[in-house]
Amino acid sequence: MSSRTTTPAAEPEAPATGAGLSHGLKQRHLSMIALGGVIGAGLFVGSGAGIAAAGPSIVVAYTLSGLLVMLVMRMLGEMSAAYPSSGSFSDHAERAIGPWAGFTAGWSFWVLLCTAVGLEGIGAAEIVSGWLPGTPQWMWVALFMVVFLGTNLAAVKNFGEFEFWFAALKVGAIVLFLVLGVLAIAGVLPGTDAPGMSNLTGEGGFLPNGSEGLIIGLLASVFAYGGLETVTIAAAESEDPVRGVASAVRTAMWRIALFYIGSMAVIVTLVPWDSEAVVEDGPYVAALEQLGIPGAGQLMNVVVLVALLSAMNANIYGASRIAYSLVQRGQGPKVLARVSGGVPRVAVVASSAFGFVCVLLSYWRPDDVFPWLLNMIGAVILVVWIFIAVSQLLLRRRLERAEPEKLVVRMWAFPVLTWVALAAMVTVFVLMAREPDTRVQLYSTGGMTLFLAVVGYAWQRARARD
Repeated sequence: MSSRTTTPAAEPEAPATGAGLSHGLKQRHLSMIALGGVIGAGLFVGSGAGIAAAGPSIVVAYTLSGLLVMLVMRMLGEMSAAYPSSGSFSDHAERAIGPWAGFTAGWSFWVLLCTAVGLEGIGAAEIVSGWLPGTPQWMWVALFMVVFLGTNLAAVKNFGEFEFWFAALKVGAIVLFLVLGVLAIAGVLPGTDAPGMSNLTGEGGFLPNGSEGLIIGLLASVFAYGGLETVTIAAAESEDPVRGVASAVRTAMWRIALFYIGSMAVIVTLVPWDSEAVVEDGPYVAALEQLGIPGAGQLMNVVVLVALLSAMNANIYGASRIAYSLVQRGQGPKVLARVSGGVPRVAVVASSAFGFVCVLLSYWRPDDVFPWLLNMIGAVILVVWIFIAVSQLLLRRRLERAEPEKLVVRMWAFPVLTWVALAAMVTVFVLMAREPDTRVQLYSTGGMTLFLAVVGYAWQRARARD
């Protein structure tokens, strides 16, 4: 008799239209997506506000939030290796907790990704408009959206190729930055003097604004890590999903340590934390200009543009696959599950359309509608992480009893570190409630999450009656 047990879990995704998703992503695509997914525009630009608040202690903030993200990725990797799915954490939440949880996690993340596409399109258009004065931003946003809509409507390998080269450029840029920075700190870069510890201990010391500044820096750093989840979504369409997820998760630690913590350490060692250039020009531009690199501002603008375009491409992809998976599990309009050529094209169009709507809203009502959208999605990633942790707690027990052979990737020190991660997430929520700037985001996201949970529960009850 088989030892397998049945649970009220989500069934494996079964194509509703006679055709399923393709498996066109190669291992090199997944490897580079995993690398590039860590490097978002928030790292190049958004980190400036964190440095201005926390000073040199931003390194501690990124280390603490990086440790949390490592735990989340390990938990997600364990489940995704056992149950590869384009729905990723949404599918896992449905298996572990119930359909309402999968509905809530999936559709809230879909809203996050679709809104982010609009934000990133505007950011990229601002850069290009600065290079070509007189050209309207809406034209560039429309061009970028059309390009990436076309990319995602084509075979998934096209998405993989775009992300491969985008990620290669981002990784190359930040590695070059780190090499130059380390050489300058060591005093061996021609034309520069070693800064020593002056920027780390001077101007108010390592913790210039006290614990309050560290808290603000911590909150800024937590949300800079968004994008890591894409690799577990993409793995379902790879040649070897289990191997792809396992490889990405096992290398997450050094990627986070090198790209985030390493670059923050280089920046605050080279540049005074209270320099106006850190916020106005961005920390990476400020560091390169400190080293006397000619054209540093334009060089970083190119890198930021690549990061924004990469994020647009990845977010359209991720949103369409999350939507496809939800509908395949009976949690959305059936039309979104139509697959043609191995691609859920209706879901791709729907996910891109929301990005266009966000751009229009920002044009019509820039002073109120768009800030409201930003606040609504502000804490979604933390909600998703909580679903991941709770799902892993429940699924790990079931896997150990029924299918231990599927535990290719294992969470460290289970269940202790899972509980530690959950406690850390709750702590971040508490800290958000304390800060006026993040309190609105917390409450807005909480309201959206509660609304989706109620809708998901009602949808589940309605399906049960049919």
